[in-house]
Amino acid sequence: MSDPSLPEPSASGRPAATTPSSSTASAASATSASASTASAYGPSQASAPAKIRILLADDHALVRRGVRLILDREPDLEVVAEAGDGAEAIDMARTHEADLAVLDIAMPRLTGLQAARELAALKPGLRILMLTMHDNEQYLFQALKSGACGYVLKSVADRDLVAACRAAMRDEPFLYPGAVTALIRNYLDRVRHGEETSDHILTPREEEVLKLVAEGHSSKEIAEILFISIKTVQRHRANLLQKLGLRDRLELTRYAIRAGLIEP
Repeated sequence: MSDPSLPEPSASGRPAATTPSSSTASAASATSASASTASAYGPSQASAPAKIRILLADDHALVRRGVRLILDREPDLEVVAEAGDGAEAIDMARTHEADLAVLDIAMPRLTGLQAARELAALKPGLRILMLTMHDNEQYLFQALKSGACGYVLKSVADRDLVAACRAAMRDEPFLYPGAVTALIRNYLDRVRHGEETSDHILTPREEEVLKLVAEGHSSKEIAEILFISIKTVQRHRANLLQKLGLRDRLELTRYAIRAGLIEP
C-alpha cells in the first residue's frame, strides 16, 4: 500500500511535480503588486515639484470659495491663507509663507491697491495679481504702479486665473487683451500730446535689447539675434535699468508694454 503523504508517481515512475498552494500564490502576487506600487509611486512623490503657495484676499466669502476651487484643483497651486480685506492680507503675509498674492481691488479697510504697495515693500519676492470685476484703465494703471504683475477679470477667472498665476511665478506679466490695448493707446495719447519723452534717452540699440528682453529672450539669445557679445547685452541691460530707474526684467517688460514695444 502506498503512503498517502507522498505524491503519486507519474507514468515514468518519477514523483509528479507539485503545484504551489493557493495561499502561496496569493502571497507572491501580493508581494509583486506591492513592489509595483512602490515603484510607481515612490519616485514620483520624491520628485514632485513644490506647489505655488497662494494668499487669497477678497471681501466676499462666496467669491473666495469659488476662486479657491479654481486654484486648488490644480496640482501645482495651493491656497495657504485667505483674507477678507487688504489689512488682513498683510497680516496673513506676515504669518504665512506665500509665493503669490491674489488680491481683489475693492476691499474695506485697505483696498487691494493699497495692500499691494504694502506687500511689495514688506515681501519684495512676493508676486502679486489683481483680481477684479473692473475693466477699467485707471485701475489697471494703478495696479501696475502698485507692483502687480498681472490683472485678471473675475468674469473670466475660470479661464485666465490659473495661467496668470503660473505666468507670475515665471516673472512674466499677465494682462487680458483689452488691457494691453489700453496700455498702448495710453502711450500713443501721451506721444500725441508730447508727454512721452523718457524713451528718447534710449539709444536704438538699447531699444532693440529692451524689446527682446521683454519678449522673454535670454542674454545668449539676444546676443545671437543682434550679433553682439553676451557681455554687451548685459551692459545694455544694466544701462536700461539705470536710465529708466527700474529694478528687474519684470519692470522692463512693464515699461516695454506701456511704451508699445510689444504687440498685443
